Amino acid sequence: MKLETFGWNSYFASHFKQHAEAGFSVGRVVLEHKNFYRVYTEHGELWAELSGKLHYLATSRQDLPAVGDWVVIQILGNEDKATLHHILPRKSRFSRKVAGSPTEEQIVASNIETVFLMSGLDADFNLRRIERYVIMARASGANPVIVLNKSDLCAEVAQRITEVESVAHNIPIRVISATQGSGLNTLQSFLSPGETVALLGSSGVGKSTLTNVLAGQPLQQVREVRYTDGRGKHATTHRQLILLPSGALIVDTPGLRELQLWVGEEGFKSAFADIAALAEGCLFRDCRHREEPTCAVKEAVKMGTLEASRFENYKKMEKELELLATLQVHKAARLQKGKWKNGRHPSNQGRKRR
Repeated sequence: MKLETFGWNSYFASHFKQHAEAGFSVGRVVLEHKNFYRVYTEHGELWAELSGKLHYLATSRQDLPAVGDWVVIQILGNEDKATLHHILPRKSRFSRKVAGSPTEEQIVASNIETVFLMSGLDADFNLRRIERYVIMARASGANPVIVLNKSDLCAEVAQRITEVESVAHNIPIRVISATQGSGLNTLQSFLSPGETVALLGSSGVGKSTLTNVLAGQPLQQVREVRYTDGRGKHATTHRQLILLPSGALIVDTPGLRELQLWVGEEGFKSAFADIAALAEGCLFRDCRHREEPTCAVKEAVKMGTLEASRFENYKKMEKELELLATLQVHKAARLQKGKWKNGRHPSNQGRKRR
């Protein structure tokens, strides 16, 4: 197949030019499995392994390939294997902080045009979780679309839409039932040939079901969801890039029960633009909306024009980002100290050996 089938365009071609002149090939990462990567290429699907140099120079997970990446490879003879040498610059990436204590970025999917933020309209519906997904999606560089699934299990669809609109300003909202096949036509405008869409949401929202419906065949395993809380087990265990009959590509991801923030201050503020606008009326320019007098934000909560739970979520995520920023500074200092110990301090560069 042609590379354009997998989303290749002039942006990636311009960055690959120097590698092409050196005799390398290019492919797109379809699946990551331990230290191996399944790659789409013009010559078919190949298994690629990191070159020693790329593995050595990688200082964190973001320096390693992710599903959706375009990578520079060297095909090994007539085998269906290759060595992976470089990652081409990413146009977009949806990232989160690695679950647990490490201060490290995990790229969930890269080079995506659209993110389907999926939420079930069943017992697992959670507005605060949607709010968090919106923040992450806005920072990814891709276009977010909120997909409310399981409309057949909800008697208050209009009310749910209103609630979501209150936290997802100017983001398209689509209501579907993947199992019933209703509303799927509203997604087609985002599934053009060569376009890549990532499905994101917690376990049990119907990502695998939607993938199977769009693919026209049961590619992904589907598991039962508990009726009491709407939650399910991971049906998808690995992120995978799938080519659909429409020509679009879709990344089905495992359920993200824990979605720790990995965004900058601007992405956070844009997601809470309503609170930022209210803050213009605060007495102090640097008001933290806590104990300060004449706080327009707290007054809005008191008057009921700003939902209290939204404000509480805002404060919670603000503290989370402050902690993340502190941890990142400490990590950078540790890495720099390590370089000095290894003789890689900038002042040592260029010195001749005695």
